[in-house]
Amino acid sequence: MKNSKSIFHNLFVLELANNHLGSLVRGKKIISEYGQVVRFNKIKAAIKLQFRDVDNFIHDSYKDMDERYIKKTLSTKLDKKGYKTLVDHIKKNGCLPMATPFDEKSVDLCVDFKFPIIKIASSDCNDWPLIEKIASTKKPVIVSTGGVSEKDLDDVVLFFKNRKIDLAINHCVSLYPSEDSELMLNQIDYLKNRYPDNVIGFSTHEYTDWSNSMHISYAKGARTWERHIDIEYDDIKVSKYNSLPHQIDHWFKSFHKAVEMCGPNADERRIITKDETEYLDKLVRGVYAKKDLKAGFEINSKNLNKNFFLAIPLQKGQLSCRELLNGEILLKGLKKGEPLNIDNIEGPYSKNKSLKEKISKRGFKI
Repeated sequence: MKNSKSIFHNLFVLELANNHLGSLVRGKKIISEYGQVVRFNKIKAAIKLQFRDVDNFIHDSYKDMDERYIKKTLSTKLDKKGYKTLVDHIKKNGCLPMATPFDEKSVDLCVDFKFPIIKIASSDCNDWPLIEKIASTKKPVIVSTGGVSEKDLDDVVLFFKNRKIDLAINHCVSLYPSEDSELMLNQIDYLKNRYPDNVIGFSTHEYTDWSNSMHISYAKGARTWERHIDIEYDDIKVSKYNSLPHQIDHWFKSFHKAVEMCGPNADERRIITKDETEYLDKLVRGVYAKKDLKAGFEINSKNLNKNFFLAIPLQKGQLSCRELLNGEILLKGLKKGEPLNIDNIEGPYSKNKSLKEKISKRGFKI
């Protein structure tokens, strides 16, 4: 695809949304506090706003309607200059600026600000006029999937695939807040299996835990995350589904712990460490003579059990149960109970310089 999927990799989206409450002072304070947490934890993060063309987004006849969404949209309105102030402050604090546009004019604002990613909210997953407008920008997109049917999700994934636009898909439960029993983290497996070419993420609104779901989601393969953020300021109540700076700090630390515990990706066999190899070598049985044997004795499968036994400890330079082959010949005699060493045989292993060196160094020095 034209744009690299790496922009999504281990990206944390901090959803400021409209928690600026129409105040640039409050908005900048939120950005500053979270920017500090991001830098301290060395996290790749975006701080995300929500854009609406408020004058046209709400029908004129219903702007006085006593409905929370309408009232909050109107009361948190900012103009382009105000948003630019917040966007510049996001950049100053070392974060990527992002937004969820809820109408076509707001998509143009994302383009004007040169946002690297555009977000599609769960509620707009089948808002095709808006999706068409977003696709016209050719920018990478993250889509949340709360309450979205399988057909609608298939349609939107195919839509962006056909246009060669990178799409990350966030598992999401649109309950504000969400209880632990409502997180449905196995849906990450479902999304990974159904859409193997897309980066899968986890957008969450839980309010009791900032570690377990991170550990689980990372282990399941989520590689981008989102939470709503706010601060305790001016005695304004913080909604349960919003995280505070110290909670996001814990969340980031939980991510680093998950990365540490899970290790490299699961696409290939891991590198076996020297410490692990040395530990296991001490548990392997070595080859010992069961009776006195003369030089020139040829080892084969028929006489092996009669003339040798396997036991610990495995000594330095000693052949183990892993290396017995037909046709190995003793260069000098062995006494009953003595170890069979690599230097005392003629055969394939004794001619392999690197293997011979490895056998000489492993095991116990007795």
